[in-house]
Amino acid sequence: MTVTRHSPPPINTGQQFYIPTPWEGVYKYKIVFYVFLFFRVLPWPFNFEVETMKTSPQYTTLKQRLLNTPYTWTVTGVAGFIGSNLLEALLKHNQTVVGLDNFSTGHQHNLEQVKGSVSAEQWSRFRMIEGDIRDLKDCRDACADVDYVLHQAALGSVPRSIEDPLRTNDSNINGFLNMLVCARDAGVKRFVYAASSSTYGDHPGLPKVEEVIGKPLSPYAVTKYVNELYADVFARCYDFKTIGLRYFNIFGPRQDPEGAYAAVIPKWTASLFREEPVYINGDGETSRDFCFIDNAVQANLLAATTENENALNQVYNIAVGEQTTLNQLYQKIKTLLLDYKPQLTDTEPRYRDFRHGDVRHSLADISKAQRLLGYMPTHRIDDGLTQAMSWYTSNIIG
Repeated sequence: MTVTRHSPPPINTGQQFYIPTPWEGVYKYKIVFYVFLFFRVLPWPFNFEVETMKTSPQYTTLKQRLLNTPYTWTVTGVAGFIGSNLLEALLKHNQTVVGLDNFSTGHQHNLEQVKGSVSAEQWSRFRMIEGDIRDLKDCRDACADVDYVLHQAALGSVPRSIEDPLRTNDSNINGFLNMLVCARDAGVKRFVYAASSSTYGDHPGLPKVEEVIGKPLSPYAVTKYVNELYADVFARCYDFKTIGLRYFNIFGPRQDPEGAYAAVIPKWTASLFREEPVYINGDGETSRDFCFIDNAVQANLLAATTENENALNQVYNIAVGEQTTLNQLYQKIKTLLLDYKPQLTDTEPRYRDFRHGDVRHSLADISKAQRLLGYMPTHRIDDGLTQAMSWYTSNIIG
């Protein structure tokens, strides 16, 4: 005979219903347990423990190896923002560097700052070529007897490319091809080049993964995508080893705040400090994956020296994997500047029309670079802004 046991009916206490069973206390513990999991396991903003950035073991090992093993590197665009930071990192690790720049967007004072940050012996390992990547002879000179090429030279800026597509094409495609040919002919071990997140174009998917792109939204984006196509063809036709790094809004020391095509972080910092208007294109909810310069330096050195054959002839997202809106960015910069300018408390940005060619949202999936290169960003946007602010206030503000 089957016996069916029925629980006693709920008892109305006048305030709430409860079931008086031997397991009454278990429900309370379950609730506490699930609440704990909710706040402990879910990512930010629900995880209130601040996770620190880890250091790449591959990068730590590489830096130690470079100190004891000299190589010769070519850095194009060496007087520019990213190029000069690469130069500084390489010289501090006792490497020999050949620099190529025509100073169209780079600056001599960037090189002077690098000189002041390294020893006299380290600086003696640097040879500067004032030349142009559009000149095949200059490219041959820059690639002769070098181990690695870090190709950063390009004519950046989406608005500039819309205004002058011919000049952008000449530098970014013809100049790139010149460097690619000369590096191949010189027997360079690895050619690492600056690609761009602009390649993702109008594809709406987030986060951005390397294998899925849309249609380009600007002449600049077209040129950077053509760079990737040429690099792939050189791998197939000539077995030439290349790696492309799709930069996502790199920022940091030596980034130029002046001119119509200045990057947003140094430009806004300078404007706020000078108590000039800050303009935001659109409603301010456009988002970007801002990446501090140290992360980009790490990616370049890892890409150039990787011994992982599966990592070669690929493109990688170089970012942090976090979104920041322009409104949030403005507040972060303003907050950091309050120590210098308390009167900025009530300052607000001015909004104007969206800019043609701009992507609405950008967020990188960096798992491919982590898996194949050992890339691990060391700075989030807040870390990078804090570290860069003293440089900005000392150098771009005067």
